[in-house]
Amino acid sequence: MNAVLTSPASSAPLIERIETLIVDLPTIRPHRLSVATMVGQTLMLVRVHCSDGIVGVGEGTTIGGLAYGGESPEGMKLAIDTYFAPVLRGQDASRVQAVMTRLGKMVKENRFAKSAVETALLDAQGQRAGLPMSELLGGRRRERLPVAWTLASGDTAKDIAEAERMLDVRRHNIFKLKIGARPIREDIAHVAAIKRALGERGAVRVDVNMAWSETEAAWGMAALADAGCELVEQPVASAAALGRLMRRFPVALMADESLHGPESAFEIAKNAGADVFAVKIEQSGGPSNALRVAAIADAAGIELYGGTMLEGAVGTIASAHVFATFTQLQWGTELFGPLLITEEILAQPLDYSDFQLTVPSAPGLGITLDEDRVQFFRRDAARKSVSVAATHPEK
Repeated sequence: MNAVLTSPASSAPLIERIETLIVDLPTIRPHRLSVATMVGQTLMLVRVHCSDGIVGVGEGTTIGGLAYGGESPEGMKLAIDTYFAPVLRGQDASRVQAVMTRLGKMVKENRFAKSAVETALLDAQGQRAGLPMSELLGGRRRERLPVAWTLASGDTAKDIAEAERMLDVRRHNIFKLKIGARPIREDIAHVAAIKRALGERGAVRVDVNMAWSETEAAWGMAALADAGCELVEQPVASAAALGRLMRRFPVALMADESLHGPESAFEIAKNAGADVFAVKIEQSGGPSNALRVAAIADAAGIELYGGTMLEGAVGTIASAHVFATFTQLQWGTELFGPLLITEEILAQPLDYSDFQLTVPSAPGLGITLDEDRVQFFRRDAARKSVSVAATHPEK
């Protein structure tokens, strides 16, 4: 016999081919963070083609290329094409956890790329089973998710005007301000002015993206509390410093960049190092690991927030399916990534209304890519209409 069985069940759907592509999309305005200023967003899309004809899609996205962390869309594509694909080909596509366990043994780290692949496998399995991805992950508890909007133009008057528009059209009433790139006193004045303008109509939170020293954070958190800010996200880089700031100020402290999956979540929880976890499926290493992070938080009495890497539609909806299953979601979500992008790549746009995002109920991710638009904006397309870049702010 010359045939070689690659699965114990001959009728099992096998992974036949892995396809990756880079898509560059423009944004509505420059998005200023302490680590980078984004003038567009780059998505790495992965498609898993299976022997039963089903194709699952996933997304890998970062903030400012390599400015945020060790992976980039281009690096994810290279890793998947070169190292993931040989491990995945011929595996039983219906056994998602077994496939991801095998991949984890053969490929170290690469959490963002692994998240994209697991999302694609779950999308395919959901289509196969006729179930939304959230049902594969334990069952959704909510159909709609509150969504915060990030104000990151860097201009106080513009940010206030933008927040007012969001309130008027009932799209967002929770606002997170990106600070940390400017002197701390300027940032505090910026936050205080926006909160004064919004009053009780809008909640104000801040994300410092690790830009402050512990001494700056101690002063800054007290000032932010006085300004009416309700939550401060990752003001310092280390989990140890985050823990030392805990319980010192009447404002919630949220861990983000210090969360790198279940192991780090356990360490932070063990040391009472945060009030809130910003759970991100990419940063956790995939949807399944994000569920484990949430379970650790629940057990430790830490509250939950659904974070974002400013993903496009695919990554956003994958996150939404995960967050819809959480027992608690006390601080809502930040799944506004597609709203920051000017170009639609879905056949049917996502439903953002009445301050919330609707979680699709169709099988798998429940979304359909507009293939013509995807091909138009892919980086290697013959026709180009947009240039995307991320640059570090001037110091």
